[in-house]
Amino acid sequence: MALRYVERFATTRGRLTDYLKRKIREREWGGAPTDPAAPTLDPVGLAQRMADLGYIDDRAFAEQRAAAMQRRGLGGRRVAGAFREAGIDEGDAESIAPAIEDRAIDSALAFARRKRIGPYGTGDSDRKSQDKQLAAMIRAGHRFDLARRIVAAPPSDTVESSDFE
Repeated sequence: MALRYVERFATTRGRLTDYLKRKIREREWGGAPTDPAAPTLDPVGLAQRMADLGYIDDRAFAEQRAAAMQRRGLGGRRVAGAFREAGIDEGDAESIAPAIEDRAIDSALAFARRKRIGPYGTGDSDRKSQDKQLAAMIRAGHRFDLARRIVAAPPSDTVESSDFE
């Protein structure tokens, strides 16, 4: 079951462990084995073995997930939340944090472009709509100071990430 799961899905040790625990519970395999020679069910050990064999790489998963989320315009806080949900340990998350921070401006601009905020907007925004745009950027996981600068930026045909550093 574990091999089939890692074959089909990019996953982490934490997710594989949760999956295996759920399947053991659903199939009611948790009882004591009647045959002493029967293998014991250890989801944590099996997930670690899969990682040792190279079927699972939490760091590579985290790097790919962070890059994909930031291309969609999501900020660092949302990426960190996805890491916690996926079961990425803090060591791997901290090692990827500098790369996430390096792409923060480009990610925020991608979100602004998609939602037509700030320099990508029409320029007809009043205070109330700017507050809503700022709230949307904060919910997307962007830093408040960066979101505020992007929302306050006038519409422009040429937007450079260096304008917001």
